[in-house]
Amino acid sequence: MKFAVSLTMERFSPDMPMAKVKSNLLDLARLADEGGFETLWTAEHHTIECTISPNPLMTLTWLAQHTEQIRLGTSTLVAPYWSPIRLAGEAALCDHLTGGRLEFGIARGSYQYEFDRMAGGMPQQEGVAYLKELVPAVKKLWAQDYAHDGDYWKFPLAAGVPKPLQKPHPPIWVAARDPGTFDWAVGIGASILSTPLSAPAAEIAVLGEKFRKAVADHPEVLRPRLMMQRRTCVYERAQDWEIAVGHAIDYGRAFENLFQNIGTVQNGFPEAVPYESVKGKDNYNPENIRRNLMFGTPDEVIEKLLDYEAAGVDQYCLGLTFNLPFELQKKTIKLWVDEVMPVFAARERDRARQAARA
Repeated sequence: MKFAVSLTMERFSPDMPMAKVKSNLLDLARLADEGGFETLWTAEHHTIECTISPNPLMTLTWLAQHTEQIRLGTSTLVAPYWSPIRLAGEAALCDHLTGGRLEFGIARGSYQYEFDRMAGGMPQQEGVAYLKELVPAVKKLWAQDYAHDGDYWKFPLAAGVPKPLQKPHPPIWVAARDPGTFDWAVGIGASILSTPLSAPAAEIAVLGEKFRKAVADHPEVLRPRLMMQRRTCVYERAQDWEIAVGHAIDYGRAFENLFQNIGTVQNGFPEAVPYESVKGKDNYNPENIRRNLMFGTPDEVIEKLLDYEAAGVDQYCLGLTFNLPFELQKKTIKLWVDEVMPVFAARERDRARQAARA
């Protein structure tokens, strides 16, 4: 199992200058690169300060100039916000400008607040139809001249320019939680980005089984990869769990605002919905959050990671963007590199030796 980190520029107060927001992201990206993380993922969001990433391809191009090895991924581009020609060209150019390090992650989209402003108010659940039309069109534009006559986009014969540096194209990842999306994505040869959200550990096995079934149902394609992401915070003292849980609860209340479109957003800053309206939910119970999310000392998170390994996860992604204090984000990366990664590297070496003997 390899490790990745999900990072975006985040700003929760107008008192935080953008120069500091930018430098924080750059510092964390460099730490992840130097520490040996496989991939850095960054999202696409619009009109909200808590995730400042109107074009993740631009962010990744910038980060490529300050990192050496880490892969650079979009998690995720939002299908209904793009046209096939524009996306094929911009993603391919990003692949060149990052030296062939692009991982192309795409999704139907999530925040209804954004869909009301970016997609004419259509229900965000309908974004999956755009996703299923867009990705095959982009792949064809990456390969050759192509004309498209679909439900959402139409254009005469055109070329994707430039063609990607990676051949035949950058690795494609699709965000999925429902079985239909797993099946479609694996069927086109895409890898899977998934998350158990705040659900108990049993959800990890459920998602792993959806992936295994999709792979079994498509023996004609090479086995793709499975990534899972959770909000993550590692600390040296067990009693520090309350800090991480408190930030997760506050961020979750802002997420409810955007996802359900039930609150106020003032000048880009979402108002957290009242705690009283969510505190009855299991995923806002502090003990449940502590147990379910990747919060803990190094020993505690190593134990939790065994569930992901057992579910067949190829890459575990640290979700660090939930208004966690910057120093605690840095500490999490450092503890992960120093105390978590070596354990799984040793497990991988042991499995390789056992396979060689067999």
